[in-house]
Amino acid sequence: MDPPTDHTLHISREDLNYLTATQRRLHHPTQRRLHHRHQHNHPSTPSSSSTTSTANSGGSLSLDPQALAALSNHFDALLAAITNRVETLSAQTVRSTQASHRRAGGVVEAATVEIETLRDVLRQCDELQNEFLKIRRIGEIVKGFRARVDALERRIGK
Repeated sequence: MDPPTDHTLHISREDLNYLTATQRRLHHPTQRRLHHRHQHNHPSTPSSSSTTSTANSGGSLSLDPQALAALSNHFDALLAAITNRVETLSAQTVRSTQASHRRAGGVVEAATVEIETLRDVLRQCDELQNEFLKIRRIGEIVKGFRARVDALERRIGK
């Protein structure tokens, strides 16, 4: 039975090359080290020796059970590492958000206390203003009484 062609797998040539190169690196540890050195410069391009191997074999993916199991395990480990990183970043984001929320809550609480203090001071200022108005009114009443007393003294004194 012939292995399925690239067309029946619905895998692009680039993906097929990547899978083939990854499969080869799993079978040849020296290829893995070489790949890690070149991965930062060309992450989607297989190393030159992998390219040669791919070219010699026609770029086909090995479908033997051991090779597929190794490839599956490799991608499972890769997926687990990605999942772990996402979970770590998610937890860090939650902690950061909670810390920001606590800080914001503290700021709001402090602002509320300050607003209440300011309202109390304004209420006291209003009370003082009312007292000053009362004193002014009393002063006007006293001036009125004094004017009457002076008027009475003049009438009596004459």
